[in-house]
Amino acid sequence: MLEDYRAAIAAATRHSPAGGPRPVALMFPGQGSQYVGMAAGLYREELAFTAAIDEVFDQLGPDGASVQADWLAAGPEVDIDDVRRAQPLLFAVDYALGRMVHSWGVTPVAMIGHSAGEVVAATLAGVFTLAEAAGLVAGRVRTAVRIPSGGMLAVAASVAELEPYLVGDVAIAAVNATRQVMLAGSDEPLAKVEAHLVADDFTVRTVPATTPFHCSAMAPAAAEAEANFGVQPRPPGATIYSGYTGEVMTAEDATSARFWCRQLTDTVHFGPALIRLLADHGEVVLVEAGPGQTLTALARRAPAVRSGASAVVPLLPAAPGPPELDRSSVCSAAVHLWTEGHNLSIA
Repeated sequence: MLEDYRAAIAAATRHSPAGGPRPVALMFPGQGSQYVGMAAGLYREELAFTAAIDEVFDQLGPDGASVQADWLAAGPEVDIDDVRRAQPLLFAVDYALGRMVHSWGVTPVAMIGHSAGEVVAATLAGVFTLAEAAGLVAGRVRTAVRIPSGGMLAVAASVAELEPYLVGDVAIAAVNATRQVMLAGSDEPLAKVEAHLVADDFTVRTVPATTPFHCSAMAPAAAEAEANFGVQPRPPGATIYSGYTGEVMTAEDATSARFWCRQLTDTVHFGPALIRLLADHGEVVLVEAGPGQTLTALARRAPAVRSGASAVVPLLPAAPGPPELDRSSVCSAAVHLWTEGHNLSIA
């Protein structure tokens, strides 16, 4: 893709601000953003991405080959929304995209992840080695597959509006913005909640997931994960904004097994964490390193982005398309960073 990068940059006009380029912050999406073939158009075309994602598949052990085969297949054997595919593939793609941006010579001023995306940020920040992170992801999958089927809903409502509707194990799974909330729960109670919300004229969308992450249904998986937590995480070597605290990740949290394992049951506070990142760093370019553009859409609602003080750039398309679409999307992101004044090593 080197020639694609060079051609795209040569055709662009640079508008470097007088004070230098706005720093980059990386955003890593989680469950719900996946789609079949995400980023596959970069494989064997973008060298840094290819090397990084192959490394992830190697670290996933015996399951890595089947995960990779499904990723590259036109008709995957295991559904992409199944936890056995969504979780390892999202980690692999997000991580490889993050490594790709680093290979351009861009060092992010901060990172933020949504749900499983937080493990990617932590890995790039040195909290986990890649082998440790791959083991953590594989362990989450093993525990999650034993949880009864469930799902997630995105609802255009506030937390206060939704609380009266919560029954059974249905819980607030994520707070993405003031009126963008996700619910999670086992199949039967979640279906009842959805029916009540629709009847009351709320806008409800099913999130692609077959496992009820971020609610009490995942408690057995969290307990098992903590009992088998066999790594010793390190303090982050870069700034991470945690979706579980809404604040900068501390050394105490980063090195706690309980912090990482409770993520299976705890609410994600991505919206507050993003607002804190933007407040702390002023003018930044948010780069979504993952599929779906879900975080891009959320970030565009933030006042700092709406005002133009900060910007948001997705690396991948919002939906599946031909392989060329992946490459053109990445080239567009690279051009954006170059026009900002970042001296990319790919140029």
